[in-house]
Amino acid sequence: MAEQKKIETIYGLGRRKSSTARVHLRAGTGKFIINGVEKDKYLKTIELQASVVGPLKVTGLSNKFDIIVNVHGGGFKGQAGAIILGISRSLLSHDESVGPKLKEYGYLTRDSRMKERKKYGLHSARRATQFSKR
Repeated sequence: MAEQKKIETIYGLGRRKSSTARVHLRAGTGKFIINGVEKDKYLKTIELQASVVGPLKVTGLSNKFDIIVNVHGGGFKGQAGAIILGISRSLLSHDESVGPKLKEYGYLTRDSRMKERKKYGLHSARRATQFSKR
């Protein structure tokens, strides 16, 4: 029997706003799939397509990995931000030496801005009832 070669998968999790991206890197030729669809078909704008491959270009690992992403929640910009963070974290767990380069470009920083919760007694997070003197 021929010996099976084990495919190493590197995992990274990224979040932004209400989006969560689970990123799997495998040794390959540079294939990029998001939710079962090619990156160019899933992300409509050229800016988002370019920003998602930013961490790979900065580290020079563009054509060394196949990237499979599962992302849900939020809009396209939030999902793109989550994918960027997930790719950056998985690259960092693969090779610690790329950390300073990723940090320099801000790819390892989690964007902590979230929607503020609604408080009781108010209409929304901060919107109160209209003031009336009488």
